[in-house]
Amino acid sequence: MTRHDRSARAPFRADAVGSLLRSEPLKQARRDHQAGVLDAATLRGVEDDEIRRIVARQEQLGLKAVTDGEFRRAWWHFDFLEGLTGVEGYEAEQGIQFQGMATKARSVRVTGKLGFADDHPMLDDFRFLDGATREAIAKMTIPSPSVLHFRGGRRNIDSSVYPSLDGFFADLADTYRDAIHGFYAAGCRYLQLDDTVWAYLCSAKELKAARERGDDPDRLQQIYAEVLNHALAGRPDDLHVSLHVCRGNFRSTWISEGGYEPVAETLFGKVDVDAYFLEYDTERAGGFEPLRFLPEGDKQAVLGLITTKSGELESAQAIEARIAEASRFVARDQLCLSPQCGFASTEEGNLLSEEQQWAKLARVVEVARRVWDDA
Repeated sequence: MTRHDRSARAPFRADAVGSLLRSEPLKQARRDHQAGVLDAATLRGVEDDEIRRIVARQEQLGLKAVTDGEFRRAWWHFDFLEGLTGVEGYEAEQGIQFQGMATKARSVRVTGKLGFADDHPMLDDFRFLDGATREAIAKMTIPSPSVLHFRGGRRNIDSSVYPSLDGFFADLADTYRDAIHGFYAAGCRYLQLDDTVWAYLCSAKELKAARERGDDPDRLQQIYAEVLNHALAGRPDDLHVSLHVCRGNFRSTWISEGGYEPVAETLFGKVDVDAYFLEYDTERAGGFEPLRFLPEGDKQAVLGLITTKSGELESAQAIEARIAEASRFVARDQLCLSPQCGFASTEEGNLLSEEQQWAKLARVVEVARRVWDDA
């Protein structure tokens, strides 16, 4: 395999963000576990069986990278963050507010020195996924480092531990560097960092909220880029790292809106990831013009043109037309296709059926094969 063999390296022409709708057997097992009638070992056995099933389904569809659907998680981000040294989860006063509804009242805060331990539970989660695959590569998804800071800001970081946020960001970068190497040592060769924050930095409403928390959003782009680049520095050549940018995804609702233009020069030009999974299913994400900042070469933009927020299946012709439109601003060889987000960023899931979910993933594979010869 060569670096330029697009069919043999991530991201693939047909790719997916990660989370999948939780199956009914899994939901029932979680309810039974919470009720105290199912022990942890039995619950994990159900998770194992359901993950094997969805891995096989993804491979049958023709996806070259598969995930565990985040089936062991309640949240796309908190489960991982709570596993870090120095981070604790807690019952917040209120949930995260989306359009017309809110999540459960949960959050995380920094109470000690940050670190990534060798026994982080998601290392074993990845090892199981890797062992469950046959033809496809196992893709691991974790929240991006900026997620630990942006929404809570200074108030959720113990000032006795980190009197200066400079120290916090330095340790955050080191923690993620250790996490990246930890997953690599576990066998991971395709890692995705999920990030809502870069999209929030395009939203007037979210920028206002950040200022009210005492943050200077004008500096955050540079800070987050530096944290990411420090964490990514020295990663092995055969580890592919993607960044997924999302505007919020909870029960088919969303949080922020605004095109990528305010962050594009920094995000695409200065952050040292290999690819960007970009939400592009609605006008909330703006146009394709910001893709002009993607450097020529190996960096990829994965266009999230198929929505996970409804079951209506997009036409292949409409998707192809949008890919052609994006090609006006970046070479088609630097483009791939995926859904705009996961189907269940939290265990509640979006408002569509499992079969509609699989139909959308099949449409991704179908269109990619029509557009690119190396799909």
